[in-house]
Amino acid sequence: MADAGYLTIGKVVRKLQGQYPDLSVSKVRYLEDEGLLDPSRTPGGYRLYSPKDIRRLETILHLQKTAFLPLSVIKDQLDSAESGQMPSDSAMGAELPVTMAVDADDVTDKLHPIEHVPDLLGISVSFVRQLAEVGVISLKRSPHGRDLVDGRDFQTIRTADALRRYGIEPKNLRQYVTAANRESGMFEQALVVFAHKQGEDPAEQERKYAEAFDQILRLTNSLRGSLIKRTLKDGFKGSDQ
Repeated sequence: MADAGYLTIGKVVRKLQGQYPDLSVSKVRYLEDEGLLDPSRTPGGYRLYSPKDIRRLETILHLQKTAFLPLSVIKDQLDSAESGQMPSDSAMGAELPVTMAVDADDVTDKLHPIEHVPDLLGISVSFVRQLAEVGVISLKRSPHGRDLVDGRDFQTIRTADALRRYGIEPKNLRQYVTAANRESGMFEQALVVFAHKQGEDPAEQERKYAEAFDQILRLTNSLRGSLIKRTLKDGFKGSDQ
């Protein structure tokens, strides 16, 4: 079967990690447990993924990353595609189906019970709570006492989850929360000139403000990266002496 293009789960993960850095063997197994994947098995019980299985996995990851669709919705979409009820490659095309786009907006613009996060993102509730404890995200409280996650924080949660691959845990992210709180004051001071210009159209003010914010953010991120690289490079030099 391997000669026909079948890959083991480890090889599948390595093949797709360039595009999806947070992909892991455990995540692929989780998708299998949820009924989204059904690979073949060797007599010894090892999983073997066909080219079709890999394409299906890529579609799942694409929809999770770009549309934040619940796994149950993704499964229904893929099953419908395979049964001929919608174009089989629509999910991977340049444009998502209208129903998917609506669902994506619905997910990111809403508050979601924390217990729904594993289905939405494939990330555990305990990890999300750790992020909230260190201030990376903020949980809201419903009138009935349920902890809610803002859909706008989903990308932050994904980024933090990807950092775990390198041993960077939520407790290590406190410094970024502190730095962000400190830098926000600097940003506000720098952007005050764009806030309310006399006689300028409000829409034009907003556009210039957004452009200035994005530019400052890019520059500060670039500077931070350069300083970290320099520090690490100097550290490696010192360890060689």
